[in-house]
Amino acid sequence: MLEFFSFNVAFRSIYRICLFILLYSVLWMVMTISHTQATIVTSIRPLGFIAAAISDGVMPVEVILPDGSSPHDYSLRPIDVLRLKKADIFIWVGPELESFLSRLVLSMPANRRITLSSLPVVIPLLQKGSKELNKNHEHDITDNRFNRHYHGEYNMHLWLSPNIAEYAAEAIYNHLLEFTPEKKQLLDENLRIFKYFLTKNNKNITKMLTSVRAKGYYVFHDAYGYFEAYYGLTPLGYFTVNPTIQPGAQALHKIRTQLIKKKATCIFAEEQFRPALIRAITRGTNVHIGTLDPLGVGIALDKESYVRFLLQLSNQYISCLKKNI
Repeated sequence: MLEFFSFNVAFRSIYRICLFILLYSVLWMVMTISHTQATIVTSIRPLGFIAAAISDGVMPVEVILPDGSSPHDYSLRPIDVLRLKKADIFIWVGPELESFLSRLVLSMPANRRITLSSLPVVIPLLQKGSKELNKNHEHDITDNRFNRHYHGEYNMHLWLSPNIAEYAAEAIYNHLLEFTPEKKQLLDENLRIFKYFLTKNNKNITKMLTSVRAKGYYVFHDAYGYFEAYYGLTPLGYFTVNPTIQPGAQALHKIRTQLIKKKATCIFAEEQFRPALIRAITRGTNVHIGTLDPLGVGIALDKESYVRFLLQLSNQYISCLKKNI
């Protein structure tokens, strides 16, 4: 009985200590955010790249989505909610992509948010979604539980278009100019430098991709249409599978048949796909395996981060597609 009493007292003491630490941490986060300077917040890292280039020396940039997470199934943390509420300018693609943000963002004043997919200059550039881009691709292996973001009318991976990135930069410039008109000279220079780097980088990437442009490949994520169209790549299609569970024998057979039939050079996965899954899919074929990162994990936010992101993605394509040259 005495031992039980001692254990109960110890347990309550540990519980109180843990509760104190938790409450202190939350209080510290609130105080930290409430005392920070004016801030731009973006939903995903690539939008942070663009914002950081335009706001350099004007306003810091923070990103909601942590590295390694997906905008398709992310759940907001308390710190995210606090950061959103304190944001002077919030930038996102739109509710079709970041549905986890919809309720909070749509309650923000219109002059404090930029919805990339709703910009008048961007709307004519939107690509139709999977059905139109892949209407002859009867080989799609689909599990609807992991395919929610493929059914929208348009492809919402807009940051992968250099053209749309430039329009995003101009929208950010205009918003910042309203908030800090005294910084007009610096903002003008930042926008000019961003466009210069983007133009120079696009010419470089176009040359880099010349030798692999005709090489056919498949992806596991129907995200890269804007990048592929801009640089003239040759995607053969995509397979939609659960990245954590190996497909059944019939699904594997269909995928392998298409890989061989279409003479694919590569199949590109992303970091969330288990290596064993990819090896099982390509076993018995001559198809090489590559990895693409559509979110620029680990790239620091600065004036040149967006062009570094495009360059990194280009090199990821090249590193696999050049293997049969």
